[in-house]
Amino acid sequence: MDELSAVIGSLRVGRAKACSIKESGSWGWRYPPAAVSGFHMVLRGSAWLVTADSPPLALTPGDVVLTPFGAEHGLSHAPSALKDLRPAVMRDRSALDPVDVEFLCGAYWLSHGHVHRYLRSFPDVIKVSPDYDRSPHLRLLTDLLGADVSDTGPGTGATRSALLDLMLTHALRQWLEQNPAADRLGITDAAITAALREIHTSPHRRWTVQQLGEAAGMSRTAFAKRFTELVGQPPMAYLTGWRLSYGARLLRETDAPLATIAREVGYSTEFAFGASFRREYGISPGRFRNVEQDGRSAG
Repeated sequence: MDELSAVIGSLRVGRAKACSIKESGSWGWRYPPAAVSGFHMVLRGSAWLVTADSPPLALTPGDVVLTPFGAEHGLSHAPSALKDLRPAVMRDRSALDPVDVEFLCGAYWLSHGHVHRYLRSFPDVIKVSPDYDRSPHLRLLTDLLGADVSDTGPGTGATRSALLDLMLTHALRQWLEQNPAADRLGITDAAITAALREIHTSPHRRWTVQQLGEAAGMSRTAFAKRFTELVGQPPMAYLTGWRLSYGARLLRETDAPLATIAREVGYSTEFAFGASFRREYGISPGRFRNVEQDGRSAG
């Protein structure tokens, strides 16, 4: 598993939401800081991206606005100050004809999760102008997600997450291609990449720093030092975070017993998994599952 896949996979802890927004005349919305990772895509018309620290940016059809970790921003019919825009909520808004602008919006709401640290290393708000000639599948994804927004049938929870994964992945790829010097995900050290691959694909194994160092072909001390320098946290701390993130995804996406999930993510007992989960997310695994199921039912 590559690092971008790991980043996108970590978002599956959150609840997938998507909607379309249509506006006419004078309008403007401010999106306050929130525990989300998401995007706005301009389908037709034009608008302005408004942030607190930069001049407004013009948006045209096909442009994508990424908010990797839910920083405050705004969208408006004209250049404006962020503080002058009304607070927005993520829901469908349909204006009367004629429609001047239409957006497709999607996000993972991470009410009990944490935004992956790599996403926090990106700019607060990113404008991407994709090359649709080189990446025609982005248009297809847009059409599929647009259709999914209006679909309330069985399975939409699964399809929406999958489509959001793909949209975020391709939009981030495009931005990284257009900004190669800003590639925060590029851990090119082969030894550390090998260790990360072992963690991502086999979280159930009872790893030690010594074993991860051996997988990387390094001594324990040298491995721990290099891993911490490149990844930003010690090996076992990263392993714990990955295990719990994966466990949260299993709680959301499956009906597997807690004991089974505990073993799947590397804990010998349900109790040990529960204690570690509460320290990370501030809620028990069972309560987390119930809250997420209630949220899906309400949605």
